[in-house]
Amino acid sequence: MDQRTIEYYSCFLQELFIKNGMNPDLATGLGTLINMALVIIIVIILDIIVRKIIVQSFKAFSQKTVTTFDDFLVSSNFPRSLAHFVPVIIIRSITPYLFLEYKIINEIVLVALDVYIVVLVTIIVRSVLRSTQNYLNTKEKYKDKPLESYNQVLMLFAWGIGIFLIIHILTGYSVTSLATLGAASAVLLLIFKDTILGFVASIQVTVNDNVRIGDWITFSKYGADGYVIEINLATVRVQNFDNTYTTIPTYSLISDSFQNWRGMQDSKGRRIKRALYIKQSSVKFLNTEQIEELKQIQLIKPYIEHKENEITKYNAKFEADKSLLINGKNQTNLGIFRKYADAYLHENPAINKDLFLMVRHLAPTDKGIPVEIFCFSYDKKWENYEHIQANIFDHLIAAIPYFDLEIFELPSGNDFKVTTT
Repeated sequence: MDQRTIEYYSCFLQELFIKNGMNPDLATGLGTLINMALVIIIVIILDIIVRKIIVQSFKAFSQKTVTTFDDFLVSSNFPRSLAHFVPVIIIRSITPYLFLEYKIINEIVLVALDVYIVVLVTIIVRSVLRSTQNYLNTKEKYKDKPLESYNQVLMLFAWGIGIFLIIHILTGYSVTSLATLGAASAVLLLIFKDTILGFVASIQVTVNDNVRIGDWITFSKYGADGYVIEINLATVRVQNFDNTYTTIPTYSLISDSFQNWRGMQDSKGRRIKRALYIKQSSVKFLNTEQIEELKQIQLIKPYIEHKENEITKYNAKFEADKSLLINGKNQTNLGIFRKYADAYLHENPAINKDLFLMVRHLAPTDKGIPVEIFCFSYDKKWENYEHIQANIFDHLIAAIPYFDLEIFELPSGNDFKVTTT
């Protein structure tokens, strides 16, 4: 349909009303209103038809293809948004002929349509970005990447460009002028300060591989102790082990200190590091009878016999006076217990012997002598790990009296009771 035909139909009702004796101004206004109503009705009908055609075509196409990207496009309303372009373009083309006599109204409508087109394009870009994010989330390679952050950054750029274009449409100012860009940049920096910091942080987190989705982190400052389930521009969301959620500012991941347990999860074992506090007054040298009694403990019988031969040779060589136990070399109940704990860990099938394993003394404290167990369990799952650790210390605590040792314990109320006769 050419320009002359459109002009003829747009003025048809106006000329018809004038021929029938109507006031020209009234005929122009009434003809314009009727033309607008007719165009709106036609456009609405056309919009419904085109939307159904495009949406159904996309659905049929997505069902036939192997890839899931087009499925995500359909679910993000991309076809529906795309279908709106047809009626908008039609209205944009017809508008100058509908308001031939009303230039101001014509300019207002054209500006409104241009703004709507910019918004519509931005919405379509958003649908594509969301579809891309959802599609990449299905790939194992990208499941632990902060795709939400990148999506938000691109959306910010899209909306920023859209806002600049809308300002240009409404005011006529050039968006490329230095003054405009400078003022806009200052406003954007002020408004989106936290977003910009989050953007920088999300890039550094990704590049440095500090945190991934699915990592177990402990962030005492924010009370977070659980798995990272979401990383976006502004926040990192953590699901704690009590099923509560903690929101952490993304920038805090590079400005503050936190603990990431990924290294433990990726390793061959989870560390057990805990000490038993032995009462110092219970530590003593062992005489022959006590050593013979401890030889009944199968785990350490070879060690005791080997050590006894070594000590006997040493004492004979240096003619140690054994009328006092302190002379020469001697075995202690704490030393043998430490060896027993080491042997018990080596025999425990739940402990990984390929990783570091040690039983050691720490510096004496006012609570006794710490005997620290340092080893790694095969099973890294929290619940199983706690069971393994508990079983080890249950056994060692129960074994301590066999070595004539005592565990330090602060006195309780019953310890201060006076027995009356």
